[in-house]
Amino acid sequence: MKHRLLYLALVAVCSYSMSCILVRADGLQDNIPEKVRAVPPVGVQLTEQERKGLEAGLKNLRQLVKQLRQRSDQRTVDLLPDVEIFLRAVDHGVQYRELFSVRDVKNASKILAEGQNRAEALLKGEAPWTTQKGLVVRGFRSRIDRTVQPYGLVIPDSYTDVGHTRYRLDLWFHGRGERSSESVFIAERMIRPGRFTPQDTIVLHPYGRYSNAFKFAGEVDVLEALEHASQHYKIDDDRIAVRGFSMGGAGCWQMAVHYSDLFFAANPGAGFSETPEFLRSFQKETLTPTDFERKLWRMYDCPGYADNLYQLPTVAYSGELDIQKQAADIMETALAQRNLKLTHIIGPETKHTIDPVSIKIIEEKMDHLAEVGRAKLPTELHFATFTLKYNRLHWLTVTGMDQHWEPSTVRAKLIPQNNAIEINANNVTSLRLSIPAGRSSFRPDQPVSIAFSSSKQTPIIASQPETDGSWQCDLYRESGVWRLGQPQVKGLQKVHNLQGPIDDAFMDSFIVVRPTGQARQELVGRWTQSELKHLVVEWRRHFRGDAVVKDDTEITQDDLKNNHLILFGDPQSNAVMKSVIEKLPIEWTDEHVRMGDQKFSAADHVPAMIYPNPANPSRYVVLNSGFTYREYAYLNNARQVPKLPDWAIIDLKTPADSLWPGKVVAADFFDEKWQVKH
Repeated sequence: MKHRLLYLALVAVCSYSMSCILVRADGLQDNIPEKVRAVPPVGVQLTEQERKGLEAGLKNLRQLVKQLRQRSDQRTVDLLPDVEIFLRAVDHGVQYRELFSVRDVKNASKILAEGQNRAEALLKGEAPWTTQKGLVVRGFRSRIDRTVQPYGLVIPDSYTDVGHTRYRLDLWFHGRGERSSESVFIAERMIRPGRFTPQDTIVLHPYGRYSNAFKFAGEVDVLEALEHASQHYKIDDDRIAVRGFSMGGAGCWQMAVHYSDLFFAANPGAGFSETPEFLRSFQKETLTPTDFERKLWRMYDCPGYADNLYQLPTVAYSGELDIQKQAADIMETALAQRNLKLTHIIGPETKHTIDPVSIKIIEEKMDHLAEVGRAKLPTELHFATFTLKYNRLHWLTVTGMDQHWEPSTVRAKLIPQNNAIEINANNVTSLRLSIPAGRSSFRPDQPVSIAFSSSKQTPIIASQPETDGSWQCDLYRESGVWRLGQPQVKGLQKVHNLQGPIDDAFMDSFIVVRPTGQARQELVGRWTQSELKHLVVEWRRHFRGDAVVKDDTEITQDDLKNNHLILFGDPQSNAVMKSVIEKLPIEWTDEHVRMGDQKFSAADHVPAMIYPNPANPSRYVVLNSGFTYREYAYLNNARQVPKLPDWAIIDLKTPADSLWPGKVVAADFFDEKWQVKH
């Protein structure tokens, strides 16, 4: 069985390698913002017979789905996304011309047939795909925009629900595919096991919301798919690996450094691990970033997070002749600066693929690492971050920073024999240490001593562990001295998932709020309507979702409670904006827009910004902005990073283009208390 799976993996390698060569279109022609090609491209023109056949199948499946939606039993509700993914995939494929070949059209019919089979079974109270072995496509309803999103699984023949056995799971991230619409992705997951299928292992192929290197909504897609699979299959939480090649290798690097404590091992291949050097070397692009763009690269650039791989075994792969070997080389240097040696398997005389000998070496290493599994309680942690968005590692959580987008590091070491902890923290104002039940190795009858190696203060004496073997402690720094407890914060403070920048609002549930009134200035009204439309169109095109749009007069208390609100218009045209504008750090009158000590004409300037919603400070409001990178960034995944910080002033006299929504005449981050910097 194992030899057969290895053979299938080799076949997949060859197929995948060829597909990468065919679909990759990066080159100097993609460095011209004025000549941005369509991504995804326009698909084939359906014949009348093909269209009628697909529309008939869609009509039948819609009727079945309608019947299922009328049922209220929890099982049907839970399993309905497993049916709806087929309907949505083909519907969008036809509606938006995202079937790209004769094969795609034929596969669309097969997808509809599978959706119909599932719908008919579920109407009978049956769901045979939930116990199916081999290739299975599943779906979940995303919290971001309530759309159903697909993912693929390979369930091993040995899998059983009987007994207490839990199974290793490998996340496998796909490469860049500009034609990877939902229909194309689902069709592939129905027939191809993928590059690696380790024995007795579930392999999960996230869709990642298309081709964004598993960042932003793509990142959330990975976490939601994993959560959904964990609810339906017996997965060993201590034996989850993250793996990928090409764009998938880039996604693997970023998930590995941002979520190091989720995995027992990481296996990135090729891809990119940061933005500026990759674009200079691979894309031959001349970069002229602003200061805030340089800082925003730090959200996803992996070298600055290399400390986090101290805890995560990493097996990198590159072809010797592959230009994307640069990704692992960059990380190898970053790790060496931390006295860590990267395991880097190099395929001799190999370009952009994985050679058979390297496959064998990689699999042996991953199998050995799976035997050990994830460390349940590492005694020493090396942690780095630039933002409270990514603020935890095992038993350590950073809860406050001196300054976002500057390096924050923590070294923390448990010394059980002394009932002590040693901590060295930089650019950190508060911490939480939390050891779960049954994991504490401290004496239960003695307090825990905490020493700060970067400070001359005497050790802090914290509480002793509880009788269930758990222990927790909060610490904060005040006037250079560390103290027990949580800081007394007056007013707003940047915290995890409420720290900006603007793009952060599109990583959780959001509603686009459409103005129903008349804008004060005609140019402002036209621009805000255009940018609202741009967000809706590009959210579907690039993040494969349907943005929820509601009129300003229809927003309810539940909407305020559960969603970030993306407000377009001005205080006169948008009632929700009018209700909060006086509590935001901005002045917007008929004559001017003022941010701090900077003032601009309201006739042709608009603010774009993110801020905790005054009506519900646990959620954001965003003014006049969607996700901040635009069409030019679609041409290379390394460009897909935030383009605007917490706030910006847009001069509308310069029209929007593939790079910017207009001319950015001022932009910055708020400080740690959400105030304008001076």
